[in-house]
Amino acid sequence: MGKVKVERSDDADASVQGSGDVTIKEEETYDDKMLFVNAIAKPMAGKKLAKKCYKLVKKAMKHKTFLRNGLKDVQTRLRKGETGICIFAGDVTPVDIMCHLPAVCEEKGIPYAYTPSRADLGAAMGVKRGTVALLIRQNADYKDLYDEVKEEMSGLHIPV
Repeated sequence: MGKVKVERSDDADASVQGSGDVTIKEEETYDDKMLFVNAIAKPMAGKKLAKKCYKLVKKAMKHKTFLRNGLKDVQTRLRKGETGICIFAGDVTPVDIMCHLPAVCEEKGIPYAYTPSRADLGAAMGVKRGTVALLIRQNADYKDLYDEVKEEMSGLHIPV
């Protein structure tokens, strides 16, 4: 069981604040999200590395041209030769739409990792919709965090 999140119900009227029309949601933990991960989602980022990745995404969102999101955009940028760090969502269905991207990253020498949830990747970007793939390019504003995440991703064991 994770954090408890209290939200105001959508159908509650603004004038009825005293009645207590709220819904209580339990936020899923890292282990709960791991239950929905695909079989090909390897190497999986650990709990700490996933948090660092989300933090890096938040910083990279301030510089729009240094963050590429979405399957189509990441795929074209990789084929055109852009470099950086790739972060993929592990709970993508159907898996066929993105199963070729890790091979492209390995071919180009780009470090990549999977995170458990595409909704969390979208939330880190500041949007409600989840995203399947991200490509983050290096920038001077977040160079330290970028280098730290890149080093940890390079240390992950890529299955053969």
